[in-house]
Amino acid sequence: MGTLLKSYKPLLPLRFISIPNSVWTSRLTRVIFSKSKLCGGRCFSSVKQSPPLIDEKNSGGEGVENPKGELWLYNTMSRQKEVFKPKVDGRVGMYVCGVTAYDLSHIGHARVYVSFDVLYRYLRHLGYEVNYVRNFTDVDDKIIARANELGEDPINLSRRYCQEFNVDMKYLHCLPPSVEPRVTDHMPQIIDMIKQIIDNDCAYVIEGDVYFSVDKFPDYGRLSGRNVEDNRAGERVAVDSRKKNPADFALWKTAKKGEPFWDSPWGPGRPGWHIECSAMSAAYLGYTFDIHGGGMDLVFPHHENEIAQSCAACKWSNISYWIHNGFVTIDSEKMSKSLGNFFTIRQVIDLYHPLALRVFLIGTHYRSPINYSAVQLESASDRAFYIYQTLHDCQKAVGQDDMTKKDSVPPHILDCINKFYNDFLTSMLDDLHTPVVLAALSDPLKTINDLLHTRKGKKQELRLESLAALEKVIGEVLMILGLMPASYSEALLQLREKALKRSNLTEDQILQKIEERNMARKNKEYEKSDAIRKDLAAVGITLMDSPDGTTWRPSIPLALQEQVAAT
Repeated sequence: MGTLLKSYKPLLPLRFISIPNSVWTSRLTRVIFSKSKLCGGRCFSSVKQSPPLIDEKNSGGEGVENPKGELWLYNTMSRQKEVFKPKVDGRVGMYVCGVTAYDLSHIGHARVYVSFDVLYRYLRHLGYEVNYVRNFTDVDDKIIARANELGEDPINLSRRYCQEFNVDMKYLHCLPPSVEPRVTDHMPQIIDMIKQIIDNDCAYVIEGDVYFSVDKFPDYGRLSGRNVEDNRAGERVAVDSRKKNPADFALWKTAKKGEPFWDSPWGPGRPGWHIECSAMSAAYLGYTFDIHGGGMDLVFPHHENEIAQSCAACKWSNISYWIHNGFVTIDSEKMSKSLGNFFTIRQVIDLYHPLALRVFLIGTHYRSPINYSAVQLESASDRAFYIYQTLHDCQKAVGQDDMTKKDSVPPHILDCINKFYNDFLTSMLDDLHTPVVLAALSDPLKTINDLLHTRKGKKQELRLESLAALEKVIGEVLMILGLMPASYSEALLQLREKALKRSNLTEDQILQKIEERNMARKNKEYEKSDAIRKDLAAVGITLMDSPDGTTWRPSIPLALQEQVAAT
């Protein structure tokens, strides 16, 4: 599986990357043991320890001016935006909690990994060498329960869904991480960390089970702001009267009949959910690194427990930034498999282009909740079509000539380009405000269409040079946002195919309707002509008349257009 995952490549190469990740990754995967003490025990430590560089007293909040062009990120730990300063200049270590692989991923998962893909891409654009680690949970109660339902081996089931997840990520243009570790490949590291926590008197053993003692960690609850009593027993938190404190959570679970298990000093069993991420992040990034991320639902108890475990294993454990994305909701309720109110990524991209789904996901700031609806997806699809159609027409007009080598464009075009790129930089540096970037696309796209289609634009001096310069800057931004298709023409074709599927029409049927409408117009049957146009518009097909004839394009269905206008 590891070999397969590493073989994945980005759909398109990034234009701004000059430093490979492989050198740094190889350094960070070497881990050593030190004899430092915490609670009287030893410490499992990375090659190099770095103190936190964030000065919380000087970190900014909402609306902070940014004259220095610094990246500001919202830190869940401090509950405010802070200037991003990596522990090692020019290098970033980032760990994002991955999926529990027991089913196809839903669009709540898509939001997590698109959000952190945007951060990954932007950090690389800024010149950082990023070691991005995203794990797979491939042994877990949910996996075992699903495997029992299907009569399948749990490990084989999870392996299959790990592969399916990566297919989804490729559809969504998410770049593969530097490393994708799986729990089952890291049992020695997990067991060793549990040993350290026990040696440091922060965990205890009961009949083959190992529990973390939250009473031994005074800072428990600092990330979430919750009390120990708020720990959700029953949600991957064992209900067990043997525990010293009901909030204590499992580090190791004794084997049950018919379940996969591994040998350990406490007997056969398997790890608890939380310990795996502490062990795998330490294995690849050390105990002190820059960014730890995931969905908002992981703040408590998962990330709270990770902090407790890691600090109990190593007193130097420190993560500078805890970053969390907001939920995808349906009717104001969180989308999740456990609630049964979810749509899988596959279900959505069966009807909508994957890049339309990506536009939908980054069209709301990553920390805000986003409500899933057909209206929102139709709007995102319509926006994607407009962007790619404009850029396709622009490329076609410019032709094969390399106009980008010419450094002369009219002042108003240069102003448009500079304003757009400055809006992009300002918005992205301010905690990745992708919705503002998408909105900022409007002006340069409109300028392109004016140059292509208006009388005044067609007569403009240095028209082709202007088109080429506009297309170049828009393309660079789309690349950073992960919205650059393999080709504009291919994306347009696929968007049209998805629209046909949603409308339950074929291209031949639409062409037949166009012919019927042309005949009606010729016969001055204007009511019939208008009815044909309206019937097609009702299912998301807009007819466009020109001197060269009538063509069609996807659009938002009429009924949904009214909802868009209302919002």
